[in-house]
Amino acid sequence: MDAVSLAIIEQLQEDGRRPYAAIGKAVGLSEAAVRQRVQKLLDQGVMQIVAVTDPLTVGFRRQAMVGITVEGDLDPVADALTAMPEAEYVVMTAGSYDLLAEIVCEDDDHLLEVINKRIRALPGVRSTESFVYLKLKKQTYMWGTR
Repeated sequence: MDAVSLAIIEQLQEDGRRPYAAIGKAVGLSEAAVRQRVQKLLDQGVMQIVAVTDPLTVGFRRQAMVGITVEGDLDPVADALTAMPEAEYVVMTAGSYDLLAEIVCEDDDHLLEVINKRIRALPGVRSTESFVYLKLKKQTYMWGTR
């Protein structure tokens, strides 16, 4: 990826709604050239442009990180977790847990159902530990483009 594409990404990290003309001015390209580059970055999966919300303030009353210990191959369990609509992200980790899944639910009953009936029921899941979020203090996606 060249320096211009990285600069476009940084512009969009600052403001995902920044007009292509303004981005073009900042990076030295035409509006059309920026539009083409952005579309290519989207098509390649390099970035996404989405509205990021705080789930706790838009009707989802329960959010938790679930640490999962797995026996055997991680992939089938990770794939099953990624298929769950409540799983915002799933990562394979090194350390106390094999997988971490951020789960967003409407309420405690929904969270209990997801953990107890769906996650713990997956073949290969040995144990889970849940960390319920009480308040979101920081959520940023401004790590740049090193």
